[in-house]
Amino acid sequence: MLESLSGNLEQYMTLLSARQKLVASNLANADTPGYKTQDIDFQHEFNAQLGMLPSVVEVPGLQTKNDGNNVNIDREARLLAENQLRFSIASTLTRSELQSVREAIKDGATS
Repeated sequence: MLESLSGNLEQYMTLLSARQKLVASNLANADTPGYKTQDIDFQHEFNAQLGMLPSVVEVPGLQTKNDGNNVNIDREARLLAENQLRFSIASTLTRSELQSVREAIKDGATS
């Protein structure tokens, strides 16, 4: 069970990391003419748990500026904050899991 949980957390954190890089790239290109916002279909990718890099998709339905760019700074900032919170939760779960293993090892060594 422990192995399964840690594997899922690792995949989840890898997916979060990939999304963080993509959102940062969107923000970096906010003033690049013709740049189209990209994202990850997060729910689909997490459910699939492919174990490889996620598919990047163009985000539909965003307002396009005169220069063809459709990066929405507010949307990307919200995604960064959401992603950071998710990563923090996953990190906390991982630390808790490791602490449980340490305690079990410690208790086993003293028995």
